[in-house]
Amino acid sequence: MSGKLRVAAVFGTRPDAVKMAPVVHALSSDERFECITIATAQHREMLDEVLRLFEVKPVYDLEVMTEGQTLTDVTTRVLERMSSVLRDAKPDVVLVHGDTTTSTAAALASYYRKIPVGHVEAGLRTDTIYEPFPEEMNRRLTGVIAQHHFAPTPLARQNLLLEGKKPDSIVVTGNTVIDAFLWVHARLRAEDKFELGTGGSQSRLIFVEAHRRENLGAPMESICRALADVVRRHDDVSIIWPVHPNPEVVEVVRRILDGTPRVQLVQPMEYRKLVGAIGRATIVATDSGGLQEEAPCLGKPVLVLRRVTERPEGVAAGTLELVGTDKATIVAALDRLLDDEAAYQRMARAANPYGDGKASERIAASLLASYRSGKAPTEFDPSLPPTLPSSARSAIGEPPGKPVKH
Repeated sequence: MSGKLRVAAVFGTRPDAVKMAPVVHALSSDERFECITIATAQHREMLDEVLRLFEVKPVYDLEVMTEGQTLTDVTTRVLERMSSVLRDAKPDVVLVHGDTTTSTAAALASYYRKIPVGHVEAGLRTDTIYEPFPEEMNRRLTGVIAQHHFAPTPLARQNLLLEGKKPDSIVVTGNTVIDAFLWVHARLRAEDKFELGTGGSQSRLIFVEAHRRENLGAPMESICRALADVVRRHDDVSIIWPVHPNPEVVEVVRRILDGTPRVQLVQPMEYRKLVGAIGRATIVATDSGGLQEEAPCLGKPVLVLRRVTERPEGVAAGTLELVGTDKATIVAALDRLLDDEAAYQRMARAANPYGDGKASERIAASLLASYRSGKAPTEFDPSLPPTLPSSARSAIGEPPGKPVKH
């Protein structure tokens, strides 16, 4: 084959746009590619903020989001609208990301047109198809359709091999979220540096993000009560929680934590400000997936507010601790990190097993190797010493009593 390799990059939510943006940058900066960006707009406002930040302009915008949309609504609209876009764009390969409904529907639409699919962040698995829901099934289905599997870690590769994927279809790249996070961190402006509205400049900060479907109801109440307990007993600790707009999340969080001293409940943050807040934080407590990979870039211990995680590498490496949603367990874990300097430093200084900032380069090189006789990339090896930019290295390892200074 000759000429430019036409690669369609598909994204629809803020998380997958963040993780696909560095791939778009890598492809767009290489004259051997023509990068065709396709936004489904599964999440409209949050997606647009990320696209502005990363300076990515969609060639096609499917505009599928509607008020009160269901998973069925999103799936059928993406599937239908992707079909006509693929007919028009005629890509050689379609890249989808991770575990969103956009990714699965776009992959299926590509399959129907016999266009090869590359799955970025392939191979993550939990032990149940319902946790996280619907993400676990989304990534499994996408993995069945994909012909190219860009696995973030060796464990993800092993999961794919156990499912019968051909070894030469898998490349261990590291996770592109590390590329994105470091790109933004290096470009933070003065107004993006997070400052506490309460607690003073020396207050230790717990950054919280929790919204998963399986945590709605009683589990969310338990998380909130644990946080209230911790902040009451540590007068130098503050909490910042960008509250997800889901009414079931808002009702519980506001009812239990509104008015609690040194607890800030804020609107969802722009990604740039979120990066700044994580840099200022002492500890991250979350049921999010991406934060389990992002926060360790800056040496931030992460308590995972879930029963299971599809990112066990972080647990093994010591950057993550799986604490679930039991109040007593959360309180004990936070107390230990706040009161035990040695325990804190063990997590803060653990090597991040998720990437080195070069995942997007490896994906581009792998595509050239597959379609243009290029040289295959050297795969990501988490056992090697990290080579992070100085802007990230300088932030790692601050003790809990000394908030990170940017």
